[in-house]
Amino acid sequence: MKRSRRTKIVATLGPASDTPEMIERLFRAGADVFRLNMSHLSREQLPAKVEVIRTIEREAKRPIGILVDLQGPKLRLGVFAEGAVMLEKGATFVLDGDTTPGDVTRCHLPHPEILEALEPGHAILLDDGKLRLSVVETSGDRAVTRVEVGGRISNKKGVSLPHTVLPVPAMTEKDRSDLEAGLNAGADWIAVSFVQRPEDVAEVKKVCAGRALVMAKIEKPQALARLDEIVEVSDGLMVARGDLGVEMPLEQVPGVQKRLTRSARRSGKPVVVATQMLESMITAPVPTRAEVSDVATAVYEGADAVMLSAESAAGAFPVDAVSTMSRIAEQVERDALYWSIIRAQKDTPDQTAADAIAAAAHQMVDALDLDAVMAWTHSGSTVLRLTRERPNASVIALTPKRETARRLAMAWGVHPIVTKDASDVDDMAFRAAKFAVREQFAAVGDRIIVVAGLPFGTPGATNLVRLTFITREHAEKA
Repeated sequence: MKRSRRTKIVATLGPASDTPEMIERLFRAGADVFRLNMSHLSREQLPAKVEVIRTIEREAKRPIGILVDLQGPKLRLGVFAEGAVMLEKGATFVLDGDTTPGDVTRCHLPHPEILEALEPGHAILLDDGKLRLSVVETSGDRAVTRVEVGGRISNKKGVSLPHTVLPVPAMTEKDRSDLEAGLNAGADWIAVSFVQRPEDVAEVKKVCAGRALVMAKIEKPQALARLDEIVEVSDGLMVARGDLGVEMPLEQVPGVQKRLTRSARRSGKPVVVATQMLESMITAPVPTRAEVSDVATAVYEGADAVMLSAESAAGAFPVDAVSTMSRIAEQVERDALYWSIIRAQKDTPDQTAADAIAAAAHQMVDALDLDAVMAWTHSGSTVLRLTRERPNASVIALTPKRETARRLAMAWGVHPIVTKDASDVDDMAFRAAKFAVREQFAAVGDRIIVVAGLPFGTPGATNLVRLTFITREHAEKA
């Protein structure tokens, strides 16, 4: 199951990919991580879904990552007496705490925290941004707005607030219940929706307590104001372009995508580019040229993973979508321009032993034209520092911890292997060489780099890099 690309693929499961047979087909087609969206999956269904993936993992003998995506707070309007109204541009429309069904002049907003946080000049977007209101006046439990972009609005449509920082946590009671269910089921990553501040991520990390890594979904403009703090506390980022495109001008989203991708890379943390990547493949067997270019742009930028949402969850061609995305990534990574772009983004290593070792390994790969870096790791931190350098070689992560291998399925260029820890330096080098041959990353006569930490079994103790020749004995033992 060796992949011929470094960029990983996250596939969302749903009605179109609900059976064990289809999930296995998606994995065989190229999915490295499966996303379970708790907006559409009940916590009662979650354990069975995870077990299907783990069964495929055992049969394939390759670690598979599982990302549980929390729904987050859903802000919605109340209801209208006639089910819907037509709001005209320039009209006055009031949002208030009155539960009486609304009309063309007003509507109940069942979120008092929004009414308290709104200020004159703030924008309110309704129904995925189709309608736009501007706040004119507020009085605690009532907001008077002017309709800037009108249209038809019906019961319980979504509300977005691009200018308002809400005094509410990113986790609802449903999210807390779903989070516990995800952790108990064995999720590797937890995605936090509608992050506005680093505290939103810290709250989830506290509950996780190391049982899963936490990914911040950047889908609100407010998060950009505190991006460095959010990156610092998170284990990874997701560029959730769908909601970003609702809450900010569409033309700004590509720049934000690049900013987020590079920020995560500088920190050595996985970054996933998501939403509408191959949207037309929900109903068509081939994507548009623009969609191919969109996926390619994320790969050229060095994103750790690209994600399929409705394409694999509810589309008519889920397997085709995964295989198409895989082919795009493979082609981009063969392009000579790819490596020039990747190297242009190289950052200065931090003054740590792990970064010094990673930088040295990267230089050795280039100087000796090597194909593989074998990294012994417990927590995965050594491997993530190596992949931050984006070496032009495969990074094979050797770890005694199955959960570490699964988490690293999200990381760029990493081929995770679960094996017992090394007993001494010679065992470390010998078994690394053996695995390089077995997994077809090297052959007799090749050289590989082995990275590890002494004493063995000590997390975060990376302090050794060794050049090893592949011999016939390694090949025979493989």
